[in-house]
Amino acid sequence: MKKSTSAIRAKSRRKFAVLVLLSLIFIALYMTVNVRFDHPKLFAYAMNQRSTKVMVMIVVAFAIGAASMVFQSIINNTIVTPCLLGMNSLYSLVHTAVVFFLGSGSVLARNSNLSFLVDLAIMGVVATLTYSCIFKKTKYNVLYVLLIGTVLTSFFSSIQTTLVRAMDPNEYETLLSSLVASFSNINDSILLLAVILMVCVVVALRKEIAVLDVITLGKEQAINLGVDYDRTIRKLLLGVVLLISVATALVGPISFFGLIVANLARQLFKTYRHTELILGSVLIGVVLLTAGQLIVEQVYSYGIPISVFITVGGGLYFLYLLLAQRRRK
Repeated sequence: MKKSTSAIRAKSRRKFAVLVLLSLIFIALYMTVNVRFDHPKLFAYAMNQRSTKVMVMIVVAFAIGAASMVFQSIINNTIVTPCLLGMNSLYSLVHTAVVFFLGSGSVLARNSNLSFLVDLAIMGVVATLTYSCIFKKTKYNVLYVLLIGTVLTSFFSSIQTTLVRAMDPNEYETLLSSLVASFSNINDSILLLAVILMVCVVVALRKEIAVLDVITLGKEQAINLGVDYDRTIRKLLLGVVLLISVATALVGPISFFGLIVANLARQLFKTYRHTELILGSVLIGVVLLTAGQLIVEQVYSYGIPISVFITVGGGLYFLYLLLAQRRRK
């Protein structure tokens, strides 16, 4: 038994080493491909721009990867993602409403720092108040939360669609760029604030994450083992919403990304330890984002946003997961 356990851990360490190596390779490629090393000013400009984008990719990979893994464990379903909680639709609605009522030339639409703070404040407050209230009303039933999140997604999308139809076409063309996930034109101060907020969420939930392995055994088993199940689930779900809010406010909605990285991590690391699963999903996310952004910039010359590849690939992967689950049954 000891040999078997040690062999499994050694295999996991090798997989982590490969993912770390791949992450470093793609980061190095992204930082160096088509860079003018012979021109100091162009080199400094490229390093400044690309290093900021790499940091954003790491932050987004961590926020979405960790949130998706925790959310799937709470719901006990591996083909759902936190986007079902309605944050992506709320983000689109907020930006559409700003352009519709204030115009694309308003300070709120043009100032990236202010726009990020407004996005984060609205999504954080709405999510915290809504889901805290829902938890109390439904006696901490997670399935009701998921159902109401789906309803809110449809509600926000319907309002956003109505505003778009009544909007000036020129204004909509300006709006469209903010509704597509992008790793370009990220402000350093926004990135720093996002990192600080993300660290605060992780620190606040460190105890809940530590007992996540026990929670996946089921409510009765977790309670018998001394876990305050309802309180822990409530805090974890609010943490998931805040992490998704940070990632969405930073780069825009990326619907299928969490589904991809979380399930690839589960398939690669067949373990119940969530610390390993979360770390694995983050590393996979970094590899996918850096490789995808490298292709977007160097092959397609920014003609196709990375969100298109994620949406198409995520949709196909989602169908594969559905078929795979059906075969197991």
